[in-house]
Amino acid sequence: MDIWQRVAQAEAVAHAGFGESQTFGPLVATFVAPGLPLNTAWHDGTRPPTGEALASFEAFCAAHAQSATLHLLSPAAPAALPTLTGRGYRLDSVLHLYTRELRALPSSPLSVEESSDPDTWAEVSAQGFGEGSAETMRVVARAPGARLFVARLEGEPAGSGALGIKGDVAALYGMSTRPEFRQRGVQLALLAGRLRAAAASGATLATVFTTPGTGSERNIVRAGFVLSGMRLTFTRV
Repeated sequence: MDIWQRVAQAEAVAHAGFGESQTFGPLVATFVAPGLPLNTAWHDGTRPPTGEALASFEAFCAAHAQSATLHLLSPAAPAALPTLTGRGYRLDSVLHLYTRELRALPSSPLSVEESSDPDTWAEVSAQGFGEGSAETMRVVARAPGARLFVARLEGEPAGSGALGIKGDVAALYGMSTRPEFRQRGVQLALLAGRLRAAAASGATLATVFTTPGTGSERNIVRAGFVLSGMRLTFTRV
């Protein structure tokens, strides 16, 4: 199985753990709460969505008063585009997908600890992501199987990140740094700490999504990740 298919399937399984979830062909759709960015569908990488599957997904979205928004990885796009565009879906945003084999792992420049307190973790995370993110981060913190990590600097929680493992694929996500601690190695520490935790848990591949051209992307490359594709987000207009 190609790397992107492993990632797509792992992400779809993880997505099903949020809120109310239903499957429509290769799409795993979720509704968590009104207005949250988690109210989307993930394409599992197995086959293109049919018009019938999309129609059922759209009905699910209408029932929950949410937009019909779905994510798929770039290798799956050529086969899916004709049906998506025919039903009025348009490209909304793009993230880069990075992957890394779990060997020759970097060391952490700062103290990184695993947290058992989802409320405190979510509070630290929201401080990094900014206004309007608190509710989403509380949901992320309590997702089934989520492992929560905090980096400390000068005795203070400086940043946070989450780790989820499905099969042998480890997803690194939810990484943020509090504004007053930026440019001090917090992200590199969180990457290194979670990579080591993933390897210790038996994962063989790590994945992370990031906005192109950002400082986060540069830190991800410095931690040994390689660009493996894109996450394309489509919304029906």
